Amino acid sequence: MPPSPPAPRLLLLLALLIACAASGVGCSAPRFAQLDRLRELHQRERRPAAEQVDAARGLLARLLPSHSASFEFRVVSTEQCGGKACFIINNHPSFDGEATPEILILGASGVEISAGLHWYLKNYCAAHTSWAKTGGSQLSSVPYPGSLPRVPAGGILIQRPVDWSYYQNAVTSSYSFAWWDWERWEKEIDWMALQGINLPLAFTGQETIWQKVFQRYNISKSDLDDFFGGPAFLSWSRMANMHGWGGPLPQTWLDDQLTLQKKILSRMYAFGMSPVLPAFSGNIPAALKLKFPSAKVTHLGNWFTVDSNPRWCCTYLLDASDPLYVEIGKLFIEEQIREYGRTSHVYNCDTFDENTPPLSDPNYISSLGAATFRAMQSGDDDAIWLMQGWLFTYDPFWEPPQMKALLHSVPVGRMIVLDLYAEVKPVWINSDQCMLHNFAADFEMYGILDAVASGPIDARLSEKSTMVGVGMSMEGIEQNPIVYDLMSEMGFHHRQVDLQVWVETYPTRRYGKSVVGLQDAWRILHQTLYNCTDGKNDKNRDVIVAFPDVEPFVIQTPGLCTRTSKNYSTMPSENSVLRDASNDAYDQPHIWYDTIAVIHALELFLEYGDEVSDSNTFRYDLVDLTRQALAKYANQIFLKIIQGYKSNNINQVTTLCERFLNIVEDLDVLLASHEGFLLGPWLESAKGLARDHEQEIQYEWNARTQITMWFDNTETKASLLRDYANKYWSGLLRDYYGPRAAIYFKHLISSLKKKEPFALEEWRREWISLTNNWQSDMKVFTTTATGDTLNISRALYIKYLRNADSLGLDGMDSFGKPASL
Repeated sequence: MPPSPPAPRLLLLLALLIACAASGVGCSAPRFAQLDRLRELHQRERRPAAEQVDAARGLLARLLPSHSASFEFRVVSTEQCGGKACFIINNHPSFDGEATPEILILGASGVEISAGLHWYLKNYCAAHTSWAKTGGSQLSSVPYPGSLPRVPAGGILIQRPVDWSYYQNAVTSSYSFAWWDWERWEKEIDWMALQGINLPLAFTGQETIWQKVFQRYNISKSDLDDFFGGPAFLSWSRMANMHGWGGPLPQTWLDDQLTLQKKILSRMYAFGMSPVLPAFSGNIPAALKLKFPSAKVTHLGNWFTVDSNPRWCCTYLLDASDPLYVEIGKLFIEEQIREYGRTSHVYNCDTFDENTPPLSDPNYISSLGAATFRAMQSGDDDAIWLMQGWLFTYDPFWEPPQMKALLHSVPVGRMIVLDLYAEVKPVWINSDQCMLHNFAADFEMYGILDAVASGPIDARLSEKSTMVGVGMSMEGIEQNPIVYDLMSEMGFHHRQVDLQVWVETYPTRRYGKSVVGLQDAWRILHQTLYNCTDGKNDKNRDVIVAFPDVEPFVIQTPGLCTRTSKNYSTMPSENSVLRDASNDAYDQPHIWYDTIAVIHALELFLEYGDEVSDSNTFRYDLVDLTRQALAKYANQIFLKIIQGYKSNNINQVTTLCERFLNIVEDLDVLLASHEGFLLGPWLESAKGLARDHEQEIQYEWNARTQITMWFDNTETKASLLRDYANKYWSGLLRDYYGPRAAIYFKHLISSLKKKEPFALEEWRREWISLTNNWQSDMKVFTTTATGDTLNISRALYIKYLRNADSLGLDGMDSFGKPASL
């Protein structure tokens, strides 16, 4: 979601809480009748045991086909698990050779069985599973069939400390899933099952359900063309942030997505998962207001359009007190159940997600919450409302009276709140908690491993805890695999994880080989990149991918005479980049670690890399680490360019501008060496869902726009969300980020040569034109990696980082000092 109020969300530690603590209910041992009933319903309505076993066996065949005969799976009752969901790993009693099962895994569902398989492979075979883009799975360490490691006599029993492991954010469907087909979804559901996820969002295809509901009110497809966003922007039209942007949706898109959703749900149910369906939040098309002129409708305010452009902004919210509210909400729930054939009884609805309510009166807030739940319950008497708690962190509107009014509007035990930012700013400490970790699927090696390892435990054991689950709610996936590897375990840990031991074994599992030098490197990374304790949000604003749209004198550097609009003044001797308060045009890059230590970790990767150079997971990590170091170095180069400009040193500016552009070009070559850092797959997958050339043009424009300008612009006013979904992708650096920086540098040098002010408006006109042309271009980018990652990284280290300190100029800190930006 947007960057503006600086409160990004991290993803991982999403603790689910029941809205009860403030209601006077004793919560030290959270047992609520409705949640007990939900557990019973889930157990009773799950697919037959044989189907869940088949789902787990299908996963095994796709993951490790050579070992399909090595495992036997069985579904058991929770009574056999001691009353909790669990998995049990045993040595198979009938094992007598290579062709017979060696390991028997019992589980309360197909998910528990799959999680048990993952636990065994991870802890007994030193294996590793990850998204394909982050290197994929490392299974070379798994012994051949017939020689799998034995577990202790009596087996291993692992119980869930809390009921649910939740997955996804309301915007993940746009930042990561927008262009997925069934083949990619099947891999993701396998990954979910291995991680033990049993409560995933299932938002695909809901526009088709809405189309069917609104047809009952004589609202046509053409009426909805202005309501739904384009394929890459559906998350925000669903949340009433905007309408129409990137659309209209072709009917074939609507039909295909509904078909895809049915496959997704079928597989989730086959594993025994409980997919979370959407519910009505009051967001309505403008056509409904016209057909029901007496309906109580609020016209919401602007959400990040440049000039409050009504073509995209200012959506309509049906008042909760209007009879249509419950009626429409009921129809939406009923239509989903009719279309899908069943439900898990858990529904997500985020009222005012990044939209401020029109009234602060607690009575109004309470009536809205009550009506929202009544609409769900009217369609499903056993409905549970699941809500992201992000609005309580994001918007200062939500003070205790408003929070209490919303949370108390629903019967105790009928609302689950996701504490969405719990790894950084846990709400449960003050009221009730979750974890977010990534914004807009951008690239930044970042995490708070210590908080991930302890936060869920602390939340569960806290006084009056109403925590019922843990989870991951990142805006985008396929990054920082170490964070997700650890967080997925937390759904099964009863005590804090010994991180020293865990981190020491991580590279062995990830690369398939124990290399002491790489273990040392990961210890450093744990204490630096993955130890962000400054309490600040992390959203990647590196200069390369989020170039500043400001006049250069706005960017302040230490020890220099800096011009203002009227005079010159000496700035403090602190190397800081300040935000242009007038137009919010420059976000300060976040640096929270000792960059010299990180470069030392990179040196260890390069020194010991030959031992694991054939590992795809190692190559991914090496690209990412080199990218991280070079990006921060480029930030320093940029500041020195600005320093040279302020000193009227045209030679310094010219030399360093060339160096900056060389870094961008060289980074593109590095990124091209691994499939996880390519632009081509994002664009080709978008076109792959098109039925004709016209749709190819529309879908590719959506894909290109999301990662660059994001939202609307004029000739000289860039989108307020520009670069929010920036990406370090090969092709994007070479064809867009590099040329954009070159335009800015051209105007810098021209300003010095002509002794004229920086041509800010001309810069804006040129780079916005560049961006809009790039959005509409259809140049094809490769989907195949090229180049030797280890050799490229070594060359770039020698070229830029080995003697990075030698860049130092008078008045500037040398590169590598902690918090040097």
